[in-house]
Amino acid sequence: MACLYPLLSLLLALAALQSTYGVEYEVQNDTPETLGGVRFDREIGIPFTKRIMGTINKFIWRVFEQPTPDDRKLVRLVKVVIAQYTGVAAYVNININLINVSAVYLQGMQGDVLRTAFTALMYHEMAHVFQWSGDYTAPGALTEGIADYVVLRARLNGTGFALPGQGDKWDEGYAVTARFLEYCDSLRPGSTAALNNKMRDAYSEDYFVQLLGKPVNQLWSEYKAKCGS
Repeated sequence: MACLYPLLSLLLALAALQSTYGVEYEVQNDTPETLGGVRFDREIGIPFTKRIMGTINKFIWRVFEQPTPDDRKLVRLVKVVIAQYTGVAAYVNININLINVSAVYLQGMQGDVLRTAFTALMYHEMAHVFQWSGDYTAPGALTEGIADYVVLRARLNGTGFALPGQGDKWDEGYAVTARFLEYCDSLRPGSTAALNNKMRDAYSEDYFVQLLGKPVNQLWSEYKAKCGS
């Protein structure tokens, strides 16, 4: 009977790796015979992916300042599928919390940066799963910017990520908008988290006035004057 206890402990530990506070994680490789699928299995793997999903999940709740279940978007399951397609590195089917990752993208990554690049990608895509979007009324550029803001906060912004002050408009999206949100945080710490949480049911540009006392276009002009390149 005593020999069952180590096994039970192991099973409980494995279960913990696959869920975080009620959120379950699934990962499958639908293209194990492709070059990208082979690289995923050899250099990343399903156990590593599930492990970082739990870590990323908790990190996102901290960044979004959502300490309790009532603060958070209700998500029961997040699934990652490695699939053979071209065009983008990854995309989310938000209705079912399914993250699709391109095996073609994984195939093209150079050398030992693959795992780091994949991790940064997962921070971005999982942010989409857990962020609010004003019931789908928020500008896509803003939600993409918030997802890249999570990458920035995780310090996984690599070469090619926008520098402070770059870009032509606040809602350019991705890293440009992420850097602008970083600037807004410098004016009021936690403003990006507060903005995300305001977008639980609706979106309005007036949220910037409510949080920072100025219209977003004025904030962008001042940001460019201070950090513009």
